[in-house]
Amino acid sequence: MTYQPRRRRRAIVGTTIAALSALALSGCGAQQGATTLDKDADVTITMWSGQTDEAQDLIEKLAGEFEKEHPNVTIDVSAGASSTEQLLQKLSAGFAGNSYPDISYSFGAWASQLEASGRTLDITDKVSDPEVKWDEFSEAARKTVQPTGEKTIGFPAIVDNLSLIYNKTLFDKAGVDYPDETWSWDDFRSAAKKLTDPANNIYGYAYSVSGSEETTWQFWPHLWQNGGDILSEDQQSAAFASDAGVTALTFLQDMAVTDKSVYLDQTDTKFGQLFASDRIGMITSGPWQLYDLVKAGTDYGVTILPGTDSDHQTVSGPDIWALFDHKDANREYWSYEFVKWLTDAEQDVRWNVAIGNLPLRSSEVSSDAFKEQAAQYPGLDIMAANNENAEQARPTVPGYVNLSEAIGSAISQVLQGQKDPAEALKTAADKADEKLGDSK
Repeated sequence: MTYQPRRRRRAIVGTTIAALSALALSGCGAQQGATTLDKDADVTITMWSGQTDEAQDLIEKLAGEFEKEHPNVTIDVSAGASSTEQLLQKLSAGFAGNSYPDISYSFGAWASQLEASGRTLDITDKVSDPEVKWDEFSEAARKTVQPTGEKTIGFPAIVDNLSLIYNKTLFDKAGVDYPDETWSWDDFRSAAKKLTDPANNIYGYAYSVSGSEETTWQFWPHLWQNGGDILSEDQQSAAFASDAGVTALTFLQDMAVTDKSVYLDQTDTKFGQLFASDRIGMITSGPWQLYDLVKAGTDYGVTILPGTDSDHQTVSGPDIWALFDHKDANREYWSYEFVKWLTDAEQDVRWNVAIGNLPLRSSEVSSDAFKEQAAQYPGLDIMAANNENAEQARPTVPGYVNLSEAIGSAISQVLQGQKDPAEALKTAADKADEKLGDSK
């Protein structure tokens, strides 16, 4: 199979919040449908897939299979918008006009906004059924579809995580042992210094200083492993400007400013190219990176992130299949049944695994389909197993986009030697709190 990474990993969209909040206040205006479930009644459900090309073809094929098994069910599948990024705006307009779908692909970052709209279904009781095998999804994926912890608004759709990818050519040249699951961040720093060769523009590690979500989400594992949190327990204020946050950012500052072992990427794209061409020794990235590395013929290896006191937490950016309420028992029932079926292991290996994503469920790692992909793209199996280290989810509160921008800018300034870690994080937290307050 050809590996075609579909994941739009770091998209954070901060639009339509006000419109969604207004809908929540005004209540749902959907017309009442079937009040009593009739599993045999003819029913049409609509699905916005957010996909194109091969991925869209596969979704349509799977929907067709489900229809054959259930002849009374018609699934109207479309991309929903010209790009996945536009789906949130399309959903908001649909809520206002009562023309929204039963199912929609959604970035995980939108989950809180969708729940706040008052239009989502709550399937918490249904997924508690042991037959659903809910615990096969990673903890981060489960938390993303439960944004407030009060409701479950859908199923995980795509999962990923950050793992450590290392360049074997540079490690061999420097005489440094390859990293493994026992590595600490001190081991990582030591190796990065040994790999760095300023005369030949070779760096031990790379980090984004664009100030984007790429900058931000690479920082979260450092924060979590040091015992820190992104938000306060009530999710009303930033918590990253803590001792844990300062410790984490000071470590990266020491590597970038003192050791000068970090390539500081202003573009979010060059570090992958430089790694592939044997100019960078280590990057922290995900499954989307492997296609380019195999294509370039790079001799690479993959392991989990280094740990702090044996804590190897990583960060994940799960996307979801959101389910919406049309006040119709039949549509509600079959929307749930279809997405549950689609995310079962048997179908997921023909969907996520077939298009090069990580499997949704832990049980799929031993499947023949996934083994075939992992043989073609070494390290994919390690990344799948690394989902167990995705213990926490990135916040999905409406103010996260502003929080991300604030701390992303702070990290970038610190790594470029322009600011002190504690001062930069405090300033970023104050900016984040202003926007978090606006979104209450």
